[in-house]
Amino acid sequence: MPPNLAAVRGPLLITSRAMILALTIAALAPAFPSSLSSAAAATAMQPSPTCLRRCGDIDIPYPFGVGAGCHLETGDWTFVLSCNLTSDGRLRLYNYQIEVLDMSVRLGQLRIYSVINPWCYNATTGAMNLQNNWWYDMSITNFRINDALNRFTVVGCNSLAYFRSLNDTSDTSRYMTGCMAMCPGVSRLADGSCNGVGCCQTAIPGGLNGYQVSFEEKFNTSGKIAGFSPCSYAVLVEAAAFEFRSRYVTTDAFMAENGGQVPVVLDWAIGNKTCEEARRDAAAYACVSGNSECVDSKYGKGSGYLCNCSAGYDGNPYLVDGCHDINECEDARFRYPCSVPGTCVNTVGSFYCACPDKTTGNAYNGTCEEKKTQIGWQIAIGVTSGVVVLVVTATCLYMIHEKRRLAKVKREYFRQHGGLLLFEEMKKSSQGLSFTLFTQEELEAATNRFDERNVIGKGGNGTVYRGTTKDGEAVAIKRCRLANERQKKEFGKEMLILSQINHRNIVKLYGCCLEVEVPMLVYKYIPNGTLYRLIHGSSRSRRDATPFTLRLRIAHQAAEALAYLHSWASPPIIHGDVKTSNILLDEDYTAKVSDFGASTVAPTDEAQLVTFVQGTCGYLDPEYMRTCRLTDRSDVYSFGVVLLELLTCRKAMNLEELEEEKYLSSQFLLVMGEGRLEEILDEQVKGEHGIELLEQVAELAKQCLEMASDKRPSMRQVAEELARLGRLAQHPWGRQNSEEILALLGGSPSTASEIELGSNWNLSFTDTAYVGIRSPR
Repeated sequence: MPPNLAAVRGPLLITSRAMILALTIAALAPAFPSSLSSAAAATAMQPSPTCLRRCGDIDIPYPFGVGAGCHLETGDWTFVLSCNLTSDGRLRLYNYQIEVLDMSVRLGQLRIYSVINPWCYNATTGAMNLQNNWWYDMSITNFRINDALNRFTVVGCNSLAYFRSLNDTSDTSRYMTGCMAMCPGVSRLADGSCNGVGCCQTAIPGGLNGYQVSFEEKFNTSGKIAGFSPCSYAVLVEAAAFEFRSRYVTTDAFMAENGGQVPVVLDWAIGNKTCEEARRDAAAYACVSGNSECVDSKYGKGSGYLCNCSAGYDGNPYLVDGCHDINECEDARFRYPCSVPGTCVNTVGSFYCACPDKTTGNAYNGTCEEKKTQIGWQIAIGVTSGVVVLVVTATCLYMIHEKRRLAKVKREYFRQHGGLLLFEEMKKSSQGLSFTLFTQEELEAATNRFDERNVIGKGGNGTVYRGTTKDGEAVAIKRCRLANERQKKEFGKEMLILSQINHRNIVKLYGCCLEVEVPMLVYKYIPNGTLYRLIHGSSRSRRDATPFTLRLRIAHQAAEALAYLHSWASPPIIHGDVKTSNILLDEDYTAKVSDFGASTVAPTDEAQLVTFVQGTCGYLDPEYMRTCRLTDRSDVYSFGVVLLELLTCRKAMNLEELEEEKYLSSQFLLVMGEGRLEEILDEQVKGEHGIELLEQVAELAKQCLEMASDKRPSMRQVAEELARLGRLAQHPWGRQNSEEILALLGGSPSTASEIELGSNWNLSFTDTAYVGIRSPR
């Protein structure tokens, strides 16, 4: 693991370092052991008994070793050591040219010396000395710098130093960190404190096998600082081995007391294979001891592996029979494992604690006492066991009873809501079984047990929750409110009829749940909110960004949906609660008619009456309220109110207005009769289109609001008229007033207004009232 063999300064760092590294490798190639020339020749060899296993006062455990045949051959310098007699007469251990302090097989760590990098002020020249930019390159070993145990440390005043990657590091692996030490004054220096005053430390990235250290030229110890702190120091050091002293700043004690070097901890591993890959090559697999196990390096795939003795064993797993049983009962390294002395019994790989003869108790973490007569205990245990058995039996019987009772209740609800009839109809259905009967548990899981945070709408017909099925599909789940026993009995059949509706402008019904007291419907989730929210939302910018052409398109699509229900559904269906909050908008602002809680199959008997009028104030057909007869023309009336909202951007009912102005329909008919239509129209609509087009739409709305139902058009006629008006609105002539039409005859038509609308609105059923009027009988 060669360090910089010479101090490399300034901009010559890259060139000088590359030359030194090339010369080093070339010089060492002949002397390198022949077995290292090919990684393929590496084998999990065993060391000779004559190998040196201690150098000075440092033990040398295998796979490390001194000399050929004494270390594990891996094709690199990781385990190659040398024991040298230095000038002071001491034997010192080296890995290449770096002095080794000690090593651990169990932890997979090696401690070496790291050189302290000083930068001092030269009083003779009156300037800072040139920097010695130290670097370490461990690419010819399998060492990694331990980021948890080491810290980059800077000592000095007005000193900023950097710790960064080597210059030839790839762009994706480059890094740089650093820290700055300041000195407000000598009196502020405190021993043991390395928090930025005279000393600073910072963490380093993990997995490094090389680095370089340099100072920032702009921060130095020249000037007044040189009088009490002429030098700055930067070094990577083992955090536990460093303790700051204030004299390190004011003197050269940091260098002198440590001999210019401090400890640093490296992690090592074997080769670059994972455990799974290494086991395939039995000849080179290093975990040779019995009762040993392989552990992948913490630095990830390609970083090698380590060997550990199994639990209950200790020793060297890299040696044959190197892992031996630990005698937990006698080994002084371990705390006595039993709470009672003399009760530990060692076993191979483990131990147990047993009370002596004629005693009983818990020798692991209790006491052992002499055995006493057990009759009383036996009686107590017998009685307690009997009571426990009785309680458990009674509890099980109660749970079985409750489960059966709950199942019976669910079956009864299922029957009441027409579930059996629904099953029969589904069997007979020629359109397939696209309708799903959900269980209560499935819908509770989809809505997090009907959490209030999942509520997206409330109305007179129920509460709507957003949920996610087990298939990951977003759905809207509605908990209905049943009005009478007839609805309960026909609920299942009506759900089957609704499920067979397949129209692009009607919300798809996926299924329902009938095994609960209040039935639940499962619809496709429509993400873009309601038409009510679009035209009456709190943000005026949303309403202003809605051109009249889009409003006409939405109205036409809703009319097509209602016409389909009235004319082509089999049997025909009356919606019963047409309003802007029941018209949803998908991602493309396509209308989707929803909420069939008030819907009913069209009566075949003209004399058939409803006993419970329901709907929303402001939209209810006056004739329906007077006669209790719900017809398809009742939907036409409600749809006329929807057209008024699109024309005026006013709500169907405003309780804050005077009595004669509370209802939008009444207010509209009044101004129409007096020829004051423009007073009630939305300003944006008047600015976009000529009054002729708006008068035609208003006239259509007026026809829908006729008091006598037989004078109202059908929804099919309404849809056809809206289609015609929509085409007229798209024509350039339909967007200008009469004077502007003549001016445009010689020019090109303008483009349609752009629509800028958000897509994250939720369902809303605001301003909804549930009206119940008993029929006089």
